[in-house]
Amino acid sequence: MEIGIDSFAAILPDPATGKLPSATDRMADLLEEVEVADRVGLDVFGIGEHHRAEFLDSAPAIILAAAAARTSRIRLTSAVTVLSAADPVRVFQEFATLDLIARGRAEIVVGRGSFGEAFPLFGLDTRAYDDLFAEKLDLFLKLGETTNITWYGRYRAALHGEGVFPRPHQSRLPLWVGVGGTPQSFARAGELGLPLMVAIIGGTFERFRPLVDLYREAGRKAGHGPEKLTVGVHAMGFVGETDAAANDAFFPGWAHLTGTIGRERGWPAPTRQQFEAMASPEGAFLIGAPATVAAKMLRASEALGGVSRITFQMSTASLETAAMKRSIELLGTEVAPIVRAASSMH
Repeated sequence: MEIGIDSFAAILPDPATGKLPSATDRMADLLEEVEVADRVGLDVFGIGEHHRAEFLDSAPAIILAAAAARTSRIRLTSAVTVLSAADPVRVFQEFATLDLIARGRAEIVVGRGSFGEAFPLFGLDTRAYDDLFAEKLDLFLKLGETTNITWYGRYRAALHGEGVFPRPHQSRLPLWVGVGGTPQSFARAGELGLPLMVAIIGGTFERFRPLVDLYREAGRKAGHGPEKLTVGVHAMGFVGETDAAANDAFFPGWAHLTGTIGRERGWPAPTRQQFEAMASPEGAFLIGAPATVAAKMLRASEALGGVSRITFQMSTASLETAAMKRSIELLGTEVAPIVRAASSMH
């Protein structure tokens, strides 16, 4: 099982002082976090895409390119690129360029986006939410196959054999489809035979099993072998020296961010009780001491019929950079060996 981290480059108030760090300092800390992840042997680091004050990740390919120049082994991906609100040609060029800088370590996770800010920002109609994604994914996949492309669609100007450059270092840029809880998104990824990255940010892992089964069945019916139908999980996670220390480190930032977004969406205010339930053995938060987190990752894989990658969304921890780096170290040096040893026995 591959193990990694996804960051939204969140910029949160210091829990002790209530002050926001500068965006410049936060970005410097984020790049150091990627370097630590590379050094301790984690497999992948992802940068999200949001267009909001709380996050600095509106241009993930640029952050990933900076990270590529400072790392040597770790794979670098988006988590996720909001393809519906972007031009697939431009996205392809950005990630092909990233792949050249990274010497073949770039990947991309594409999705429809769980936040709507990108649509009005780039002049797109949210009523065409699903159609936009389907069409743009079709174009992006074709760009991976051919340099000079002829293509017609409803939402973007046609292409009449123009060349799209540069080409990536890898023969094909690895592409995952990021999904939330929409059954047709799972089915579409299966029909296309694309790897699936499931965002599970609450509830239980078991709750997603029927959707993962739907993905695998749709892929099988479309004639794709099981080796193509790989499943990854993106979950809230944080590793501390003890379970209590990890919970205490993660809760303030999680409550701040969940509360802010929840107010916009009409959710009740988050509570410590709710948090503790999700951090419990049954819940979907991968938070705790190394042994706790490793056991929970293995249970998550079992609950979903086997997963090939788990990435930790740590951004909502209170952003004390030393604690973040320590968490990444523990994930690479203590959690990963337990998980890899157990995975290799199956």
